[in-house]
Amino acid sequence: MASKAVISADRPSSPGTAPDHKPVTGSGDRFAVARDLSVGYDGTPALSQVDFEILPGARIGLLGPNGGGKTTLFRALTGELKPMSGELDVEATCATVPQTDRTRLDYPVTCLDVATMGALARLPWWRKPGRKDRAMAMESLAMVGLSERARDSFGELSGGQRQRVLIARALTADAELLLLDEPYTGLDSASASLLDRLIGDLARQGRTVMIATHDVDQARAWDLVLCLNRTQIAFGPPEATLDRGVLEATYGGSIVEIPGQPGYGVLPPHHHSHGGH
Repeated sequence: MASKAVISADRPSSPGTAPDHKPVTGSGDRFAVARDLSVGYDGTPALSQVDFEILPGARIGLLGPNGGGKTTLFRALTGELKPMSGELDVEATCATVPQTDRTRLDYPVTCLDVATMGALARLPWWRKPGRKDRAMAMESLAMVGLSERARDSFGELSGGQRQRVLIARALTADAELLLLDEPYTGLDSASASLLDRLIGDLARQGRTVMIATHDVDQARAWDLVLCLNRTQIAFGPPEATLDRGVLEATYGGSIVEIPGQPGYGVLPPHHHSHGGH
């Protein structure tokens, strides 16, 4: 299943991002619509009052503290969690791309094996991936620039390469909406730039990519931001959305300004930033 967002404004591209990208708006199709959505666990809401509409071809930054509802939203979009109240209409195929540091590296599988696993999401339970599915997996690896590593062990790749193989797995599932869980964690600047370009390429193909991140500056380069802190704080183009009030409400405390550096500040302690990108 998948999700979507209405884009109403362009934003200047940043270094390392796809230039002059504009979300696809011609078809009028919607990947997902949330209206006053509440979802949670064991009858207790973990995320409430969520409202958005997502169109194809968007890059959406998902901001919020740990425990703020990012993972809960991903689970709702994939159908793992049902709404407790409100509405969530998901019309696109959807796949989650986990953090690569949460994957086992000692399991003897090749990159092609991992990418082919994406076919399981669209096949009947009794059918194993066949020749056509492996061909699609090879095409997916080519899309992420790793076709030459298809026969290599997944565990031998760098963190950035493993992240791209996991995206290839989602592409083999034919996902229209990709949900990336902090994909930049632990990546060096070169790997992060490659991932930036890949996300831009996917958006130009009409896919929507939602990226959970703690990097506010990074999110400013994308088309939309969705800010959560157990409820929806804001949703819209970054330049019109990420003001001081929204960030303080998102991270649950006052921003401490850095003396002598106008426009720069330190977010509250439970905001966890990651180095290497």
